[in-house]
Amino acid sequence: MYDLTGFQRDLLYTIAGKEKPHGLAIKEELENYYEKEIHHGRLYPNLDTLVDKGLVEKGERDRRTNFYNLTRRGRREIEARREWENQYVDTESLPA
Repeated sequence: MYDLTGFQRDLLYTIAGKEKPHGLAIKEELENYYEKEIHHGRLYPNLDTLVDKGLVEKGERDRRTNFYNLTRRGRREIEARREWENQYVDTESLPA
């Protein structure tokens, strides 16, 4: 996961938190988080990169709509990232 951009990691985490979300659902979640518009020209190429890396699978819901789902490798990468983060950030010991 170290070779992903922050945006790609956010995509991966968003997909992990939803049940086979379609592109527009992912876009809406990230727009809420970033508090700004996410353009299709940024969203879909980055989703395709995650698919190409084997972290996400892309399926067809209907002729116009694709869905995205984490692969086993994607789940392992998130778990490894969280373990790495926990070495450095203990949220219980952060000052209030």
